[in-house]
Amino acid sequence: MRVLFLANNWVGWQVARWLKERGDEIVGLVIHPPSRRKYGEEILGSLGLPPERIFDGSRLQRPEITQAIGVSRADIGLSVLFGYILRPEFTAVFPKGVVNLHPSYLPYNRGVHPNVWSIVEGTPAGATLHYIDEGVDTGDIIAQRQMSVEPVDTGETLYRKLERLCVELFQDTWPLILSGQAGRTRQAQPGTCHRASDLERIDEIDMDRTYTGRELINILRARTFPPYAGAYFRDGERKIYVRVQLLTEDDLKEEARGSGIQDQR
Repeated sequence: MRVLFLANNWVGWQVARWLKERGDEIVGLVIHPPSRRKYGEEILGSLGLPPERIFDGSRLQRPEITQAIGVSRADIGLSVLFGYILRPEFTAVFPKGVVNLHPSYLPYNRGVHPNVWSIVEGTPAGATLHYIDEGVDTGDIIAQRQMSVEPVDTGETLYRKLERLCVELFQDTWPLILSGQAGRTRQAQPGTCHRASDLERIDEIDMDRTYTGRELINILRARTFPPYAGAYFRDGERKIYVRVQLLTEDDLKEEARGSGIQDQR
C-alpha cells in the first residue's frame, strides 16, 4: 500500500528506518515544525523524500495541505508519536484509514504523558496500535501489549521501555495490517485521558499536605525524567526540584562491589 507517514521522536525514527529497509512505499512525510521536532533530521534522512513530499504537521488543517496530500494517493496514513490531532476531514482522505501507534495500554492513558500516569494512578502500561477516529486515542484497537511497571521505574525508565515496546509491537503487526489479516476491536470504556496541563496538579508538592508514602514516591519517581524539571516544592519564592534514584537490594550490592566498598551491616 501507499503510505503517508506522520512521525516524531525516537520511535518515529526507528519505524521510518524499518519501513525503508522493508521497501514500503512511503509517498509522503508529515513532520513537526523545527521548534517541536525530535529526531527530525534522522527521520528525514531515513526516508530521503523530496521537499514537495514533506509537509509541516502544524499546517494540516489548511485546505491546500490536505489537497496536496490527497494528490499523493496514499492508501493509508501511519501516525507514530505524532503530536497533532488529526481531524475527520483529513483522515477521510485515506481509503484504508489512519493507524496510530500510541505508548499506552488503551483505553488507559489516552492523550499525553502515559508513562507518568501509569505510575501515579496505577493504570496499566503498554503500547497500542489503533485506528484514528474523531476522538483522541479512542479508535478501534488493532493490537496491543501490556508492560509491567516496576517499583524502581521512573518516568524516564518507563518511557524508554515503552518506546522499545512500541517498536516491537509495530514490527510484528504492520505486515498483518498490509495483508488485511489484522484484527479490529472496539475500545472498552471509559478508560482515562490526560492533557499536558494535568501535570500542574501533581508537580507542586504541598509541604503542609498529608500524602501517603505511596502517593508521594509515585509522584516523585513519575516526574523524574532529566532534563525535564518535574516535581518541586517552594522555599519562599524559590522552586526546589526533586529527582529520585530507586535501587533494588541487588543494585546496591552491585554498586558496592564496583566501588570496592564493604557491606557495613
